[in-house]
Order: sequence, then C-alpha cells, then structure tokens
Amino acid sequence: MAHARTRLGRTGEALAARHLQARGWVIVARNWRCATRDVRGEVDIIAWDGPTLVFCEVKTRRDAAAGGPFEAVTPRKRARLRGLAASYLATHRARARVRFDVVGVLLPASSGGPARVRHLPGVF
Repeated sequence: MAHARTRLGRTGEALAARHLQARGWVIVARNWRCATRDVRGEVDIIAWDGPTLVFCEVKTRRDAAAGGPFEAVTPRKRARLRGLAASYLATHRARARVRFDVVGVLLPASSGGPARVRHLPGVF
C-alpha cells in the first residue's frame, strides 16, 4: 500500500510541476530534503514565480473520501514547511520574497477521467 501511495504522490507532483512550468515558473528543486537537528522534512516543489521564490506542497488524492487535498495541509505541516523554507534560504544564502502555495491534484481512479490540478497561491 505504501508503494502505491508513493507512486500516486510522485505522479501528482509531476503533474503539478508541469502545471506550474506551463505558467512560466522555473522549478529549482523537487523533493528537496532537509535533515538537520532542528528541521526535518521535504519540500515537494521550490520554484520561481517571477521574483518570488515559492515553496509548494502538493497533495494528491484519488477521491475526496479521506478529505480533499487542501484539508491535508494541517497547521503542523505549515509550520514544518516554514522551517524547511528558512533552512533552504540559509543553506542557499538566498534572499527573496517567499510565498507558500498548495497544489491539489485529483486523479480519479474509477472514472478514468483526466487529472484535475488546482493551485492555491499564498495560502499560508
């Protein structure tokens, strides 16, 4: 089950990256990991949207039975992403305007219909 969930997540991240690139974004990192004493975790997509460096969380679902993709970005997850962004900026000595976005991807398994990608900029 974990393998299928990982594959679903990677598929959603690839669709999200294509969606953002189609809008002119420049992807600088995918699945950027940090494992310091203070911060541990992964940022799905880090990209430039013009002069703004955006840290994107991607949530992929087959259906809404377990809740929608945006509901899965809990206050704890938001706090972790803020810490990861600070670590990324310090590691790369980057100074930029920063934004946190969420991209929800719905991959309907039963209907076989097309994937739906919904992007919410600056949600936290």
